Amino acid sequence: MTSKLVSREQGDINSSTNRDTYWNRNLSEKARELFEEDQQYFLHQSLSTPVLNVLSKCDGAYLYDMDGKKYLDLHGNGVHNAGFNNDYVIEKVIDALKEKKTFTPRRYTNEQAINLAKKLVEITPRGLDRVLFAPGGSEAIEMAVMLAKQITGKWKTISFWDSYHGTGFQAASIGGEELFKGGNGPMVPGALHVEFPNYLRNPWNFTNQEDVDNEILRQMTLLFEKEGEIACVIGEPISATPVMPSKNFWLKVKELCNKYGALLIFDEIIEGFGRTGKMFAFEHYVTPDILVLGKTLGGGLFPFAGIMTKEEYNILENRSIGHYTHEKNGICATAGLATIEYIENENLVENANRLGQYLIEELRKMVARYDIVGGVDGIGFHLGIDIVKNKDTMQRGIEEAESIMYMCMENGLAFKLIEGNIITMRPSLILTKEEIDFILGTLEDAIKMVVSGEVYK
Repeated sequence: MTSKLVSREQGDINSSTNRDTYWNRNLSEKARELFEEDQQYFLHQSLSTPVLNVLSKCDGAYLYDMDGKKYLDLHGNGVHNAGFNNDYVIEKVIDALKEKKTFTPRRYTNEQAINLAKKLVEITPRGLDRVLFAPGGSEAIEMAVMLAKQITGKWKTISFWDSYHGTGFQAASIGGEELFKGGNGPMVPGALHVEFPNYLRNPWNFTNQEDVDNEILRQMTLLFEKEGEIACVIGEPISATPVMPSKNFWLKVKELCNKYGALLIFDEIIEGFGRTGKMFAFEHYVTPDILVLGKTLGGGLFPFAGIMTKEEYNILENRSIGHYTHEKNGICATAGLATIEYIENENLVENANRLGQYLIEELRKMVARYDIVGGVDGIGFHLGIDIVKNKDTMQRGIEEAESIMYMCMENGLAFKLIEGNIITMRPSLILTKEEIDFILGTLEDAIKMVVSGEVYK
């Protein structure tokens, strides 16, 4: 398989010439041994094995390789809102382990799971009053969609192209990326898609936000009217890319759901718990009927996710939509509650809001300074930089973005590319202004090198 056949939708590819160069220059002898073993024992797949590097540990906002070199990480798979291996969370987990407050068999409950559910209800707006946990985000998406189908008695869904919601068959079906469903044969029927409101890049070349919103809403209305049987609209309030829709867009979507008897589901597996400068991203828009949470919910220590919904939807006593062995796992719940407590106690939501404003303002200055920086989108610590060939054509600068990424990696700054050319920045919420300045300086140095004609080699 060549790199040309590998999708760049969800991340930088692990089979490029630049990747080979990075491996040759940055894998120590010990790392190389482990790297080869990883390739030997794990199934190879896009975005995963072969791996980028071998880590010795993750701590706070940083990754450490086998040589002890540290990288300020702007990806973290979305689990590190409170920092990798947060000491407060670890101490709470150690106490629970010593007290054997870990696994609880199904049909029983425990204090930790109840306390986490209660805390989630406390920190969300009224209308999200019931909770159900799951081992991971894909399973939580499955639960949310099944709940919508059960509540409405309908079976079709509307979601968005270029979205990712997980790798279960239903989650992949509603997702908008071929990478996770190509070659699998028939997927879950009834999964309908529309464009996400991207104001910089949209298939109609509209430049006015209202025009983009109206066209997508028009198409969505047609699906409600001509397809019918729509159980839910599901999407991320702010996309993972990220692309930030207008508030009007989501208000109108909610109106359509109310009009046609569908539920609105927000997937905040990435955006939740302070990343956007509010505790939840939907607080910038409208409260959904079902909220999906994950990643940071496990404190970066355990896989854990869940859904929240309205009291009035607690009517499925004769059905099971989340019959998971670890539905009320005490150790996972301990980590989740401790993470939320740390985020609150350290004012990390406000930190993401305040420093995120500074970060995006400085990044937008780069848009004015450099022709290859096509635009910046996002909010809080959920930002994306669109690297282009030049602003006249807005052609995606895939080679340029990849060079920037590897140049930054070699200087201690790690991030992920989405769609080939979007530098995604989702750092830990514990960052300081000094670390923000390091991000800006390192990134700009790499951009200057690429603008001057240098390439990573």
